[in-house]
Amino acid sequence: MWLPGVPASVSVTEVLIGLVVFCLLFLVLQTFRKQIPQGLKRIPGPRGYPLIGNLLEVGTNVHLSLTQMSKTYGDVMMIHLGTKPILVLSGLETIKEALVRHGEDFKGRPDLHTFRHVTDGQSLSFSTDSGPVWVARRKLAQHALKTFASSPSLTSSSTCLLEDHVSEEAHHLMAKLQEVMLAKNRLDPYLYLTIAVANVVLTMCFGRRYDYDDEELLDIVINSKQFEESTASGSLATFIPVLQYLPNSKVKKFKNYNRQFTRFLQKNVQEHYESFRKDHIRDITDSLIKESQKQKADTKANIQLPPGKIVNLVNDIFGAGFSSVSMSLSWCLMYLITYPEIQKKIQEEIDVTIGRERKLRLSDQSLLPYTEAFILEVFRHSSFVPFTLPHCTTRDTIFKGYFIPKDLCIFINQCKSTTTRIFGKTPLPLSPNVFSPPGEKKSMWMNGRKSCYSVWGNGDALESPSLDRKSSFSWPLCYKTFSSACLTG
Repeated sequence: MWLPGVPASVSVTEVLIGLVVFCLLFLVLQTFRKQIPQGLKRIPGPRGYPLIGNLLEVGTNVHLSLTQMSKTYGDVMMIHLGTKPILVLSGLETIKEALVRHGEDFKGRPDLHTFRHVTDGQSLSFSTDSGPVWVARRKLAQHALKTFASSPSLTSSSTCLLEDHVSEEAHHLMAKLQEVMLAKNRLDPYLYLTIAVANVVLTMCFGRRYDYDDEELLDIVINSKQFEESTASGSLATFIPVLQYLPNSKVKKFKNYNRQFTRFLQKNVQEHYESFRKDHIRDITDSLIKESQKQKADTKANIQLPPGKIVNLVNDIFGAGFSSVSMSLSWCLMYLITYPEIQKKIQEEIDVTIGRERKLRLSDQSLLPYTEAFILEVFRHSSFVPFTLPHCTTRDTIFKGYFIPKDLCIFINQCKSTTTRIFGKTPLPLSPNVFSPPGEKKSMWMNGRKSCYSVWGNGDALESPSLDRKSSFSWPLCYKTFSSACLTG
């Protein structure tokens, strides 16, 4: 007897024997896993199948599956995706303890297949390195960001340069939305929101903005979806190594996008080198070039910043301030459309407190408590970024009584941490009326030693472009069949 597609010389019996041997080998390897020191616990988690691990249980809605599993196994659990063991951390207190109090132990980045294609494996955000050179270069990028973003505004209507760029782009965005609405009487705002966010970051990095119809920028924005899908949920090739060598359209598109975007950055950085003047710093790239030349002249400097590294730093800055922020604005807009009574209350708060005679400022944030609560509540309720970039342990460590081995890949499940309690007492439904306890610090992003650096800082600048739209437009729902159920998770 023989199997279709298998040479006739290979019998069913031989195939079955091979499978049995493979399964036995898998069980033996599982038995001889790293021994747990006496007095410590092994991390709990569901048993997986040979070769595929827990892929079947996890399914396509990974964040919801892991949140459900955590109810059985706790906020610290182990799963296997393919042959790769994954530590899953859930719950706000557990995540804070790992990333903040045990930051040195959990600050690593795993060596994943997809990460190697981001700026040819040289990205600081995706790098497995976390040593002194990495720390020094990261500090340089953060310093350039902070210095340039907080520089005095060129106009009297803004408090800093970042606010200036955000306000200007909000004006361009509203003009574009009005143009599209007049032409089509309807619109899908996501593309325009994404371009607006990209323009703010590009203006900060390269000192120029692009038109909304610019083909080069449109191509990058549209293709960036492939990058988001691969880094957020990963691909099977990331966790089953043998699949890396098989044809995979998703991975191919991911690689092509990274090459395209790297070329775009290299071109802009090269133009900055050619026109650079140390007495006229135009943007973040100029600031990085100035710092690199200063270090090159300093013979005692331990850390050098060659042109290639500047491209990598700009890539990280762009990535951290692009995808997540445009998604944030899109989700806020979707919630405003779904909850018209909240939209009306926000508009009233802005009109009464600020008025329509001047632009909104970042300093207005404390004057708009309901609006700020709404934005934070959207983050909590939607969990639109269910996971951070994967982490990994930098050494053997003990966490909550469990032994955590070195180089273990870690998923930070933000879905459970945000749907349980961020600043309200009840997890659901959407409740902007519920505020955090007095003195409790609110943050849109998870913190940690390897958290992303962004032109948007801690996310407060999100309020400016989103409010500028709200003060000028009302957003009705086009389709009555739309269900608010899709907003949860």
